[in-house]
Amino acid sequence: MNLKFCILFSFFVRNVIARGGYRSTSLSSAADLGFENESYAGSGRHLIEENQSHHPRTDIARGYMTNSELERAVKEFGRRCSHISRIYSIGESVRGFPLWVIEISDKPGQEEPEPAFKFIGNVHGDEPVGRELLLLLANWICDNYKRDPLVDLIVDKVHLHILPSMNPDGFSFRRRGNANKVDLNRDFPDQFFPWNNNEDARQPETKAIMSWLREMRFTASASLHGGALVANYPWDASLDKRKNYYACPDDGTFRFLASIYSKSHYNMSLSKEFEGGITNGAAWYPVYGGMQDWNYIYGGCFELTLEISDNKWPNAKELPTIWEYNKMSMLNLVASLVKTGVHGRVFSSDSGRPLPGLITIKGINYTVKTSGTLADYHRLLVPGERYEVMATVPGYKSKATHIWLEKEEATNVDFILDPEVSSDGTLLRSIYDCGRKSRLLSIGYFWGTHFEVYLVLIVVLAFLCFLLTRRIKSNLLKQRSPPKRSVLTV
Repeated sequence: MNLKFCILFSFFVRNVIARGGYRSTSLSSAADLGFENESYAGSGRHLIEENQSHHPRTDIARGYMTNSELERAVKEFGRRCSHISRIYSIGESVRGFPLWVIEISDKPGQEEPEPAFKFIGNVHGDEPVGRELLLLLANWICDNYKRDPLVDLIVDKVHLHILPSMNPDGFSFRRRGNANKVDLNRDFPDQFFPWNNNEDARQPETKAIMSWLREMRFTASASLHGGALVANYPWDASLDKRKNYYACPDDGTFRFLASIYSKSHYNMSLSKEFEGGITNGAAWYPVYGGMQDWNYIYGGCFELTLEISDNKWPNAKELPTIWEYNKMSMLNLVASLVKTGVHGRVFSSDSGRPLPGLITIKGINYTVKTSGTLADYHRLLVPGERYEVMATVPGYKSKATHIWLEKEEATNVDFILDPEVSSDGTLLRSIYDCGRKSRLLSIGYFWGTHFEVYLVLIVVLAFLCFLLTRRIKSNLLKQRSPPKRSVLTV
């Protein structure tokens, strides 16, 4: 009996540590959240961290890049592959280390009507496999551009952003949390429990991610973790705090995306613990304040949490094998943004300009925003089904259309919306038109509505101006001409 209990206990702790453990604060502790038996997981994580701090393993990172080496590798990549990349930072860690990002695209840094994908590695400091794999991914794409059709598709049709390390300080300390010992995957706003909704109180790494998503619109993303082998999707938690399947509005789409990764992996889909190598987060174990759900709710971004190695910190000699096991999964997941789903732009019928607006799918309680400048949208959906897609812009008549989404083939639908007309016949202006001068817009709308009348008025005014100009010139000539002299005849 005791042996069975110990085996079950160790199995439970191992799985919780993969994504989990809870911050030791009064607000986010397992007891305060009302979880049953979660003290086992919390105390297990606590003991592990204590053991690591008292007995540091100086050889655990041998063969892994240090933070300085990672920084040099990122900058060297930028120099070597400058034709398809740019390097930028989204902020700094607690200790001031830059959070470097690699953007890969045929037009890096330029806004295009294309979807964007982001990879984030090393969210937890003691899970460094992701940071190594992401550098390998970037270099593999660079080396195979114009040689591999899948790589060409990604570079030419997607803007791929790679953040190798979100938690460089945690990596330095060889521990899960950041320099302030905070688990960054519990530091985001939560839809069920608003204990951490004060943005000023969040960690700098968390705030950097949040600011990044305000500045840039991502269609999908994935964070890389270690400690298990599974593709995890929302929701990561539930309102009743129990370990049950809790589906988000796009549950089918998330299962599809997670399966792309799992089935492309060497052996993830063969898992005996997770059917098909995928899992709903809440069904595995609840996570509150996680980055995955926040991306979907507040960032409009479909994010997966990818557990890519059973061992959190495997021997560096295993990295080439782990890379080969995950390479096609990573590439296929990014390519899915343009291989499936419905994509397009929204325009105004009266001026032809792009209209920032909203895209909805009938029967799915989730809204996708178009971009602000180009008004492009990229809506991920399960292929092989029929959908009703609607575009909505304030001040314009909404339009909907039915599509059949083929497998392995995306659908393009552009919407051209007509301005709404009020009861008195004037056009209703969109709140999004305020980017231009309101006076010019009003003239433009009025001109479009009363073109014939104003054309006649302009002709009449032009003729009157012509007559007035001639008269003025005539008077000026009379004033400037010398006076006639009288000639006396004797």
